[in-house]
Amino acid sequence: MRNAARALRGPPSIISVLARNQAGEVLKAAIQDGNLAAAEHNLTAQWGHESLYGGRVRLFSAGSLQAMLLESSLAVTAERGARVMSDYLPPSVSRNDEYQRIFELERKLGMRPECTAVAHYTHCPAHRGPVMKDVT
Repeated sequence: MRNAARALRGPPSIISVLARNQAGEVLKAAIQDGNLAAAEHNLTAQWGHESLYGGRVRLFSAGSLQAMLLESSLAVTAERGARVMSDYLPPSVSRNDEYQRIFELERKLGMRPECTAVAHYTHCPAHRGPVMKDVT
């Protein structure tokens, strides 16, 4: 992350960081997989399993992601949730037929701090320099 931060040239430069949310992994294990032992393990896990590509993936709590960005001299301008509920929808909801409704609901939920906290992913646009925290 430090190398990426150094590559930013000036004040208008922004980096977009998308990270796996530790709390989202808890919900995924419990809701999608029905694996309560894995859900409990994920409460403190630093690594998770990437089912799409295989292998391990780093998990971040909101605090650990913010700390890593600050240690890399990056100021977070906003924090949003990604895939707040779409990963947990039952098979009876058509991803094709309901795409627009799912997209709009995800957009609205991703801006709410309480939903960002449990989203599958956390999205943080950041820049070098003084903090310009988004309050919306």
